[in-house]
Amino acid sequence: MPNPDRAAQTQRAIALGLLQGPTELLPVSSSAHTRLVPWLLGSPWPRGEDEQRKAFEVALHLGAGAALAIDMREELLERSRTASIGQWFALGLSVLPAVLAGALLKGPIERRLGGPRSIAAGLVLGSLAMAYADGRAIDSPRHFSELGPADGLAVGLAQALALIPGVSRNGATLSAARLRGFSREDSQAISWGIALPVILGAGALKAGDLRHGAGAAAGGAAAFGSTLVAARLLRRRGRALLPYAVYRCLLAICVLARLARRP
Repeated sequence: MPNPDRAAQTQRAIALGLLQGPTELLPVSSSAHTRLVPWLLGSPWPRGEDEQRKAFEVALHLGAGAALAIDMREELLERSRTASIGQWFALGLSVLPAVLAGALLKGPIERRLGGPRSIAAGLVLGSLAMAYADGRAIDSPRHFSELGPADGLAVGLAQALALIPGVSRNGATLSAARLRGFSREDSQAISWGIALPVILGAGALKAGDLRHGAGAAAGGAAAFGSTLVAARLLRRRGRALLPYAVYRCLLAICVLARLARRP
């Protein structure tokens, strides 16, 4: 006889997996949506050390990372053939801060800043940074071929800051690239280019948690499909960040309004 609780968990996992793709590739924070959307719809807030939640989030990242690798395969092969030593060094610097911060600080950050109020603050602060960075006038925008070590370090530090829930990895790296003078299109290329090792690495490091996951496989498969579709729809299109900043602020307002209504 089918288990209604398991069926409901699987349906919820698929729904959140479908949400993962576009929120991973747009500057709106996938982690904020994974936690806030069910909570806003009436689900209990997930416990910080809940093994099933961690396993589910790992599955979402692995699914999204695998899809992004498939979508970017030709671009990655081309860059591996043509990149200079300086560009390889810059790309390494763009990944290193997030790796170190994730290894040392992810647990404390999750425990202290992983609640709805903190996520709402991250959404708003990230929005302000996005609006400021994208609103600056750039007379002669730089291109991906000009990426240097200082650029890589700046984008890497921004990516490390995105460990704070609500900030958004994509939003932080786009903001950093725009502040470094890159065009919108090339800022997106930089953001996506450094996303893959971080997304896959974070998932691989915690792949052992998958044994705890109810619905993890369904969520990961849905994240794979939604990310693949989203990547093909959004690829190579530089976008203004202000509309996403406004959306993030509206989501934060919804969170604060619900907190205010709680008894």
